[in-house]
Amino acid sequence: MENRSGEYARRGDYHVRLEQDWPYLPVYLEKIKLARAFLDECSRQEVIYDMGCGEGVLVDEYRKAGYNITGMDANYASATVIQRSFLNSGLDANSVDVIVCLDVLEHLIYSDQEKAIAEFARILKAGGRALMTVPNLAHLASRLSFLVTGKLIRTSGADRHPGDRPVWEYIQLFKKHFKIRRRVGLFPTFPLLSLLTLHYPSRVVWMHRLYNRLLGFPNICFLNVFYLEKK
Repeated sequence: MENRSGEYARRGDYHVRLEQDWPYLPVYLEKIKLARAFLDECSRQEVIYDMGCGEGVLVDEYRKAGYNITGMDANYASATVIQRSFLNSGLDANSVDVIVCLDVLEHLIYSDQEKAIAEFARILKAGGRALMTVPNLAHLASRLSFLVTGKLIRTSGADRHPGDRPVWEYIQLFKKHFKIRRRVGLFPTFPLLSLLTLHYPSRVVWMHRLYNRLLGFPNICFLNVFYLEKK
């Protein structure tokens, strides 16, 4: 039985029915493409958890393909998604092979971010893998804004992203429990691209692909994608 609370009660299944005027659409599409590529390399026998999965878009897709994947989200429940905070996942130590956590940590306060990463490390098996994405408070447009006005451009409102951080701080958190095997940047926030994305998101998907390929240096990008391995 499906159950929604939080933003899913207000906005509905917005990751399922993508709105073409959603400013985050180009980044979301690129992020999901990388997540699918990551999951495609997992075996169907591995135990996979998508933490903070919302409606469970990837969970449902890969369950149908025969993967042993389950979702967990504090604000959503369905046949494939457990409604529970992953800060206390209830899972046994060393019981999970793979974790996916996409654009979730920034919704937590700083102290809970550390708890979440420690919990992921606890439930992962030795050598277990994780794919995590986090927005970067120190993206290019934010730096330029701070230089000119003294004001950073947050990745969302403080009420929605209370844990907004520069990516360097996330790197230090991850390194406590994980080896960073790879890091990818999405959406280098050059002013023209940022302006077009805000007003015409569905029309600039191709531009994002080009910019990500040519200028996607993680430290200046809006989103960072981390490929991690438990120490």
